[in-house]
Amino acid sequence: MTLWEDLEYRGLIKDVTNPLLKEKLNEGGLSFYIGADPTAESLHIGQFSTFLMVERLKRAGHKPYILVGGATGRVGDPRGTGERDKADVKVIEKNFVKIKKQMQKLFGEDVTIVNNFDWFKDMNYIDFLRDVGKYINVNYMLNKDLVKRQLDIGISYAEFSYMLIQGYDFKKLFETYGVTLQFGGSDQWGNLTTGIELIRKLNNEEVYAFSMPLTTDSSGMKLGKSYGNALWLDKEMTSSYELYQYMLNFEDVMMEDYLKKFTFLNKEEIDNIMREHNEKPELRIAQKRLAKEVITFLHGEEEYNHAKEVSESLFTGNVANLTDDEILKVFKGVPTFNYHDDEILIDLLVNNKIVSSKREAREFFTNNAISLNGQIVNDENIKLNVNRKYNIVRRGKKKYFIFIKL
Repeated sequence: MTLWEDLEYRGLIKDVTNPLLKEKLNEGGLSFYIGADPTAESLHIGQFSTFLMVERLKRAGHKPYILVGGATGRVGDPRGTGERDKADVKVIEKNFVKIKKQMQKLFGEDVTIVNNFDWFKDMNYIDFLRDVGKYINVNYMLNKDLVKRQLDIGISYAEFSYMLIQGYDFKKLFETYGVTLQFGGSDQWGNLTTGIELIRKLNNEEVYAFSMPLTTDSSGMKLGKSYGNALWLDKEMTSSYELYQYMLNFEDVMMEDYLKKFTFLNKEEIDNIMREHNEKPELRIAQKRLAKEVITFLHGEEEYNHAKEVSESLFTGNVANLTDDEILKVFKGVPTFNYHDDEILIDLLVNNKIVSSKREAREFFTNNAISLNGQIVNDENIKLNVNRKYNIVRRGKKKYFIFIKL
């Protein structure tokens, strides 16, 4: 496949400003950029397929530039669902440093990372109106989808002006670095095309842009931090184990799409994986392969192997060898209780309402349905292991509880 054919096969192209872009992408040699929002200290899984395009184009011989929006992060772009909260300037500055390191880790130290605050910090309001605002018609701005959707509920002048700032970014990168291509999620289409309009009017040059479909689940829900279901690409914020578990639970119906968009596996490899998966969907073959590809790319093979081992330990109930740090990550959100070293297990179960009564507790013990630190226990009078910081109690197959000694 050519690069363009591969991108189309993966469903990574939504809108294109000029059909000539197809040939230019296949030829290689373009300088391109994508913007990163520094209102969070890491990218999240909903942005992964979009930023993976950086590596796809880089491997095809194009030169990447990543713009971390130190200026635009202070303003916020329209979402079509309501005004964004005002971001703290110090937080944005701190996040810029973190995202820069993340980008260099993912795409190499040679990737050029810029901050648009560098050229906006000395531009005054009158200059901006004269050099940018003068050339973009208000009707053009009002016609953008996100702006139209937000007009009904109200949009601030700051967010309305966002596309002018991003448009100027493209112009600045074009003039400084020879960048002639910008891409982003489909919700950025209005911002992408504004830069093209400015460069056409002020530089009399033709540049290009394309948008990518947003990553969603089968119901169309966007996988993004604004929607409360984000998993961060920074392993200190979301562990490899959490990422592994999250992907293991992806819907079967989405797997072919995610394998295309989140990996570099070719068509033949994906077809083979999906054929095996569809024959035995209960084995989660596609989900496991996706997790392997994504975690290995983000954090390395050792992290993937560790996430897999921890997951398998949890599945089999063999949790005795988990470290304290792993226990905190693996069992995040699990009910946690304190205990005294003279308390027996049956009392802990009843007093903390893990079971409704001693009678029910004894039924669980008799049926081998209570385990302590991975070992089935039948003795209701057993005490917890005071030499461990965390004692892990399991009731049935999936109900876990953590006990911490007072």
